[in-house]
Amino acid sequence: MPKNQFQRMVFAFLTVVVTVHAYVFYSLYVVNGSTLMEVTGADSVIHAINEQGGVYMFGRMFPIWAVVLVEFIFAYGLECVMGSPLSFKFACMNFELGKTHPVIFESAVICATVGLMCPAMSFLAACFYYPYYAGFNIFTLLANWLKLVCFNFPFAFFTQLFFIQPLIRTVFKCLFRNNEA
Repeated sequence: MPKNQFQRMVFAFLTVVVTVHAYVFYSLYVVNGSTLMEVTGADSVIHAINEQGGVYMFGRMFPIWAVVLVEFIFAYGLECVMGSPLSFKFACMNFELGKTHPVIFESAVICATVGLMCPAMSFLAACFYYPYYAGFNIFTLLANWLKLVCFNFPFAFFTQLFFIQPLIRTVFKCLFRNNEA
């Protein structure tokens, strides 16, 4: 799909914008929502977050927009440096670009991207949201990382394969329709 470096950066940008918002929602509402409401006694997740003064990150509370911004910066950097280039190379190792049906090849790229980005971003999230108030322990960090991979991988696989990437590819085609030769 993307034909040059600028288009690759735009594609990565669009993907990360949608993905980060989906993951912040998933993490706060689906995975941790009931716990947040129990701890604060609030009747909704957003009220629980506001009552506790934000989202715990880096050992202190941050507003949701700051959490989204931090995760976006790291996810975009990882996607540009590691995710996109390596996933394309991995797909090319197993399929020939011109001889494989485009849906199969794109699915292989998506699966490789999830396989690379999910553990990497889960590790960063384990560092970002580590309970530093309790002291640091490498085994706790690794256990938190494994837990996050287990929570995030199924969500990442299905949302990327069936929702996010089809949406982004459609938007991308609309944006760069005139550039097709």
